[in-house]
Amino acid sequence: MTNDQSQLPTDLNPQNLPQHIAVIMDGNGRWATSRGLPRIAGHRQGARTLKELLRCCKHWGIKALTAYAFSTENWQRPVEEVDFLMLLFERLLRRELTQMHQEGVRISFIGDLSALPKSLQTEMQRSMAETLNNQAIHFTVAVNYGSRNEITRVCHQIAQLIQQGELSAEEVNESLIEKHLYTANTPEPDLLIRTSGEMRLSNFLLWQMAYTEMYFTDILWPDFNTEAFHQALLSYQKRDRRFGQVKASLSA
Repeated sequence: MTNDQSQLPTDLNPQNLPQHIAVIMDGNGRWATSRGLPRIAGHRQGARTLKELLRCCKHWGIKALTAYAFSTENWQRPVEEVDFLMLLFERLLRRELTQMHQEGVRISFIGDLSALPKSLQTEMQRSMAETLNNQAIHFTVAVNYGSRNEITRVCHQIAQLIQQGELSAEEVNESLIEKHLYTANTPEPDLLIRTSGEMRLSNFLLWQMAYTEMYFTDILWPDFNTEAFHQALLSYQKRDRRFGQVKASLSA
């Protein structure tokens, strides 16, 4: 990213930026197919786009970015594509970790990581441990993640605590549930961006996005550049976030 892009555009209010952005990166396959390329070329380009977005968030003062990289449903894709994605994740971690660490990126992975290849799990654990104390930006990647699966897992854990007598049913409340989510201690997303014209949540952060502003664009993910991100933030800054409340009206 060039230096002139690293500064916040003048038409954005630095006091009203989302602190946490979630992205559903859609359209890698279509981007590749439309260019007569194999789908994996789209995933490669999509990874570059994500890296650029992460850097842009950091430069513009956004504190957290969460990306939906692989859902629990994605296993149903062709085996070659799934295998390539697993390899891509691993290669990217090996190649990019040192630089991300130097730039102050804290990396987290959420989802059922136990189903992933062992070598990939090792790289993930290493990158989380190495970057744990970094504070420039918190970069979370959802891999083998499904929100219903996450909430069901929390229910199991809490039911077990009640069964063991460590907790009473009356103590179960929203903050207790939040403590058991993968995203415990992470602020909820202020803005969700989904590319390629799809307008649904696809089982992503259902609990966490109760009051998240949503931005949908027809741009395919590999083409989602700094200018497209700028437009998403402009749209966000026009929103009136009330969190279910009514703004106090001016008295006569």
